[in-house]
Amino acid sequence: MNWRRAGRWRRSCADRRVNSSPIRIFKAALILCRQMTAFRFIPVTPHPILGPYIAKMYVFESSGRLPALDRKLIVPNANFKLTLTYRNGIMATIGGKPFIQIENKLSFTGLIDSPVMLDPQEDTQTGTIIIEFNPLGAYRLFHLPYAEVKNSIVGMEDLIGNSAEELQSQLAEASALNLKLRILQDFLIKRLEKSAPDAIYDYCINRIADSKGMISVAQLEKDTGYSARWLNRKFSEHLGTGPKNLSEIVRFKQFYQVYSTGVKLQNLKDHIYQLYYDQSHFLRSFKRFTGATPTDLQNSLNELAAKHYTS
Repeated sequence: MNWRRAGRWRRSCADRRVNSSPIRIFKAALILCRQMTAFRFIPVTPHPILGPYIAKMYVFESSGRLPALDRKLIVPNANFKLTLTYRNGIMATIGGKPFIQIENKLSFTGLIDSPVMLDPQEDTQTGTIIIEFNPLGAYRLFHLPYAEVKNSIVGMEDLIGNSAEELQSQLAEASALNLKLRILQDFLIKRLEKSAPDAIYDYCINRIADSKGMISVAQLEKDTGYSARWLNRKFSEHLGTGPKNLSEIVRFKQFYQVYSTGVKLQNLKDHIYQLYYDQSHFLRSFKRFTGATPTDLQNSLNELAAKHYTS
């Protein structure tokens, strides 16, 4: 944020005898921030073969680092991410731990259950391809130690070795964005062809999604005939966390998809009580996944989180 510029605005208000209250000054600062950095999420339609396994696919573009007053927040959504930063790099902080996604390198983000802060590495033009896999997709495409990559961003070279290095070389040589997208999807289709579904795990994932995160582990035990211990071990193998934790993320996602469109919190009370037992239960979940209180977040600049969820 250019605070000198904001300061000049404040002084000019005083000179013109305009009410330069803290609220007016803050709003003016937000306007200046928005003018300084432009960013957008451009949706991409995945190949039909990959469609059932990809939650969403998009290109993130930014003219530079995000505004200083923006929280730069990405809220957990139960998806895994394969990322190619083809122009500039991306800095991320997960649970206070920093990660850097290097330019022209592929990285994999495990399941996230805490708020993430993102920003371009350098204050220059940024371009990133992001493929978000739903919980049915990641294990079909990559055989990884999912419990170890939970809440982490790891270079694909460290996870799948030579095949990642070869893919990165092809992507670096492809100058056109649509060619990079095609190369990435061809790579994923070949991997999918070599994998097989896990029927019990897939059934449980679909039950959690259909119930909007409201199903209990006890009900999954009853439905499948497998114990909670067995289900937790299966989820840890394919997801990196247990079914209860996934349900909590999915439940909050139902709320945040509405909240991120700009609907005022007081207008969401009925929606909240369909998903949570009481206000205390909701507030704990909100703090866990956003790092803030509802009032604090709604009164702050949070364009990155809103655009990410609504794109």
